[in-house]
Formats: sequence, C-alpha cells, structure tokens
Amino acid sequence: MHRVGVTALALSLVTGLTGIAAASAAPSGGHHVYPSRQQVHDARHQVARAADDVAGIKAQLVQADLDAQAAAVTAEQAAERYNGARYALQQARRDSRVAARHARIAETDATRTRHQYAATVVTSYEMGPSFSPLSALQGDDGVASVINTMSTLQNAQAAMDHSFDSFTASSTLAGVARAQADAARSKAATLATQAKSARDQAAAAAAAADRASEQIAARKSHLIHRLAKLQHVSVALAQQRQAGIERAARLAAQRAAEKKAREQAAQQAAQQAAQQAAQNATDSASPPSDPTPGSSGPAEPSPPSADPPAPASGASRATAFARSQIGDPYVWGAAGPNAWDCSGLTMGAWRAGGISLPHYSVAQYAQSTPIASSSLRPGDLVFWGSSSSPSSIYHVALYVGNGMIIQAPRTGRDVEEVSMYYWIAPNFFARP
Repeated sequence: MHRVGVTALALSLVTGLTGIAAASAAPSGGHHVYPSRQQVHDARHQVARAADDVAGIKAQLVQADLDAQAAAVTAEQAAERYNGARYALQQARRDSRVAARHARIAETDATRTRHQYAATVVTSYEMGPSFSPLSALQGDDGVASVINTMSTLQNAQAAMDHSFDSFTASSTLAGVARAQADAARSKAATLATQAKSARDQAAAAAAAADRASEQIAARKSHLIHRLAKLQHVSVALAQQRQAGIERAARLAAQRAAEKKAREQAAQQAAQQAAQQAAQNATDSASPPSDPTPGSSGPAEPSPPSADPPAPASGASRATAFARSQIGDPYVWGAAGPNAWDCSGLTMGAWRAGGISLPHYSVAQYAQSTPIASSSLRPGDLVFWGSSSSPSSIYHVALYVGNGMIIQAPRTGRDVEEVSMYYWIAPNFFARP
C-alpha cells in the first residue's frame, strides 16, 4: 500500500512540475523557464523520504513488539527468581528446624551423660576409703580381700572412664549440633533477606513491564497514525492492516517452530529406529537361545505416535484442573485459588493430579524426568529457558495434547490455552 502513497505523492509532484513547465512554456524575454536541477532533486528526495518513512514506521512497529516481548521475558525471569528465592528459603528454614531439633537432642544427651559422670565420680569418692588396699589387708581374708578390692576398684575406674568418654563424646556432638543449628539459622536469615530483595525486584520488573506495555501501546498508536497519513488511509484501516500483519507474522513463526519440532521428532525417531535395527542385527548374529514356546522372535518396534496418550490417572486430573482455571488472572507469586503465576499453576495442577511440585520452575524440572519433545503427552511440562542450561528456565506450562498448552503467561494476560509455539519455542520438556 505504501507504493500507492508514494506513487500518488510522486504524481502530485510531477503534476506540480508539469504545471510549472506549462505555465512557463511561453517565452519570457526570449527564455524558457524550467524547474531547476535542485528543484527536481528536492522533489525526488521527498518521494524517496516518504517511502523510507513508511518502511521505517513498519520497522519501528516490529521493534515495538520485540520490546514488549523482551519486557515480558524480563518480568517473568524476575518473578521466577523470586519463586526460586522463596524455595531456597523454605528449604533453609526446614533445615534450620531439623538442625535445632538435633541440637536439642544432643544437648539433652550431653546433660544426661554429664549427670551420669558426676554420679560416678561421687560414688567412687564415697567408696574410696572402704576399698583401699590397706583396709583390705586388715580384714579376715587378707590377700584374697586385697585382690577382690583391687578388682572392684579397677571395675569402678573403668566405669568412670566410660562415663567420662561418653560425656566427652556427647558434649562434642552437642557443640557440633549447636554450630550447625546456628549456621542453619544464619543461612535462613540471609536467604530471607535475599527473598525480600527478589520480591522487590520482581515487583519492580512487573511494574516496569506494565509501564513498557503502556508506552509501547502509545508508541504503536502514534506510529499507526503516521502510517495512515502516509498511506492516505483511515486510522482504522491502518490498525486493521497492522493487526493482520502481526497475526500473519505470529502464525508464520508458529508454523516454522512446529515444522522444526516435527523435523526434530522425525530425526529422533529415525535414530531410534536405526539403533533398534542395529540391535536386532546384533541379536540375530548371536547364537540362538532356547525360544519361548509360541514366541515368534522379537517384535518390530512400532513407530512413535505424534502425541502418545496420557495415563488416565494423575495427568488427566492435572489437565482438567488447569483447564478449569482458564480466565483467571496472572499474578506473579500467586498459586491460586483465583490467580496464578506460571509455576504456581503447574504446581496446583499436579497437586490435583496427586504429585507435589515446588513453586519454582527450575525445581519442577529438576524433580521431574526429562523427556524429548517427541515424547510429549498430556500432563507433561514444557519449559522456556534463556540458554541450554536448566538453571536458565524462567517459564513453565502444562502440555494438554495436539501441540497445545495451558499456561499463566504474564502480567496483563489471563490463564489461557494456546499453541506451545505461540511465542518462543520451548527448549525443555519433563514428566512429573
């Protein structure tokens, strides 16, 4: 359409130039008056600048969409860092409680052994005069009494030594337990401070994303008005055209991602088939073993389906729960019952499915079984990360079959069911 606008502008300029030429066709003092070279250059430059403006505005509209996407990713990363900080704090507080309990047990044991040792020392002291060798010699039995007395003293000394060793060991253990409890409390306090900082950062990132969204919307509106003026169409028509262009771009990106996923799945299937064929060839070359009666040899592997069925247990309950939340708003850090963030929704879904997952996408991946995208079935989790490392994961959604996911996307968008390639292709997959 911008060509029509440029052509119209060019025609108007040409018409103007023609008018000037026609008006000056008559001789004036014996000379013909024509547009100067500078005037022609300026006219051509104005036409070229109009074309550049149209293309430039379209490029700015594309950049605005990229800026909005980048702001959303930044906000999502900050929100999941907060969830990660909360997860670490929960673990640290649990470890602190366990360490404190162990310290109390060790202190009790140390106190008990200290009392036992003290009682042993007192008893030994009280028995000392009656069990001396001199008093034994003065008895009726003489040497036999001395031997018995010495044996009793040795046993008492051994018992006292054992009590002392037990007291020393329990005191040492109590000291170690106290140090561990203090360290656990200190770590929990540090992580609490970090969690608060992460919460503030997540709130700031969400607010910044909201502001960016508003600014980008205003910028796009201004650009579309300029585009409409340059293309000599109504603003409404320019908006419709731009919306159509963006829809087509998203659809093209989605189809490209789906095609790439299919190619990767086919490549994986071919590799598996080749490995199975090699294994079958190795097995056939080996000496035959006694076959099981009625057996006809190894069965041919069936080709993997594009979307294997999910078990009719936890996965179906998880997907049903997630689907019932569609329309609820996204709120970072939320885990229901009427608002969710990405990992809060998948945690709630699989809680309904009978499996406990943490409220943190990185930990959800770590506690699940990694799978290939070709093995996805309803109930599995799909993740987005900024690199090939699972520690970079910042978004998670629930796969529901046929290439679709249910997700809590980001601030300003409600829980929805969309293609998993609607945005950026996921790069991690796992089964709880």
